[in-house]
Amino acid sequence: MKVLFTVQNIGVAVIFMLLYGHNCKADTITMMQYNLMYYTTSTPANCPPGATYLDEKDANLKQIIKYINPDVFCVNEIGSNIIYVNRILNNVLNSDGVTYYAACPLTNHSGGGYSSIANMLYYDSRKMAFHSHFYITATRDINAYKLYYKSNSLTSGDTIFITFIIAHLKAGNYAERRGQEAASVMNRLVQLPAANYVLSGDFNLYNANEPAYQQFINYSNNFYAFYDPVAGSWNQMHHTQSTHTSSSGSCFSTGGMDDRFDFILVSPYIYYGNNRVKAITDSYRAVGQDGNRYDRTINNPPNNAVPDYIANALYNLSDHIPVTMLFDINAPLAIANATQNWSINVVNPVREQLDMQLSTLTSGCYTFDIYTVDGRPIAHFERMCTAGNNRINYPLNIPAGFYLLKISDTEGRNGNVQSQKIVKY
Repeated sequence: MKVLFTVQNIGVAVIFMLLYGHNCKADTITMMQYNLMYYTTSTPANCPPGATYLDEKDANLKQIIKYINPDVFCVNEIGSNIIYVNRILNNVLNSDGVTYYAACPLTNHSGGGYSSIANMLYYDSRKMAFHSHFYITATRDINAYKLYYKSNSLTSGDTIFITFIIAHLKAGNYAERRGQEAASVMNRLVQLPAANYVLSGDFNLYNANEPAYQQFINYSNNFYAFYDPVAGSWNQMHHTQSTHTSSSGSCFSTGGMDDRFDFILVSPYIYYGNNRVKAITDSYRAVGQDGNRYDRTINNPPNNAVPDYIANALYNLSDHIPVTMLFDINAPLAIANATQNWSINVVNPVREQLDMQLSTLTSGCYTFDIYTVDGRPIAHFERMCTAGNNRINYPLNIPAGFYLLKISDTEGRNGNVQSQKIVKY
């Protein structure tokens, strides 16, 4: 069972004031995850594309993109050739006067019988920038793209990173195989620092008991186990497949909307907002799902969640519907407080003791308070510091988890108070 911490009382209001008290709410990012269903001319034999196949997909996808306006667009089942990546970029995203979308690198190392489809991430280059990427080989590549937010403080070295991981797990009666693929993701992540991770994709899961889902949300290392924004709900409001009840010889899976295959999961840092990115869990949506779709199509009976033209675009584009969620980005002010005459650097993660360096222009006494995330004070100490750099250590015998360190000068000169998130291993 995953237990990191709970937020149950009024103390959480204090914590969030401390966490973000020196920041301004800079932006909100909209993410969309979507299985496009064979966005390629190399389709299976039972769904011949015809001359206008991709033209029709482009027209429908353009309507959906303009309706959602995603800042980060994660994709399954795009053709594993750069021509398809560029086609969406140029024909759909950067069209009608829009010029700011960019694409991440394309990979297809897994190959096998699925070499014709891959994953991709597009992003709004006004807000985000590409940093780096890696992949995990599975049924199809599992791709991880590290982006950073373009805050006003980039020139001063301030950077907010988010790593988006896109997976398309094995379909069909292969729960054990999906579990192995999920394990490969988690085993790779624990080799990296715990950080802002978003995991999304078509997981092909049929219930919460599947090994893959349990690997993701109940992983043995709590710092990496993912959170499901809808707490593992498989009700009708979260079904994402299939948009069709009959195939009529086309690519579409049949049976109507009765499976939750598509997901957005978030790491503890993002779920609780401990590293300046916070999931707005109430914003999680399966686009076009109004709760009246069970074993029905996405556009019949009339859809109460989206306009008719969007319901029809969803119906015509894919046998999946997209999932979306918003993220709060908290970036510091571009101009530093002119009255601030000291700064603090804390070594994270914390093991046996806090290790800090406080740099100050004047000598004085400083206080240090440590809180749990639900607002309970658990440690308090003071140190006299001289002008210049001061090395400060403090033994920290507390359970592993996330905490808040609040630092202030004793007299509160100029109201100077700083806060740091700390991670205790």
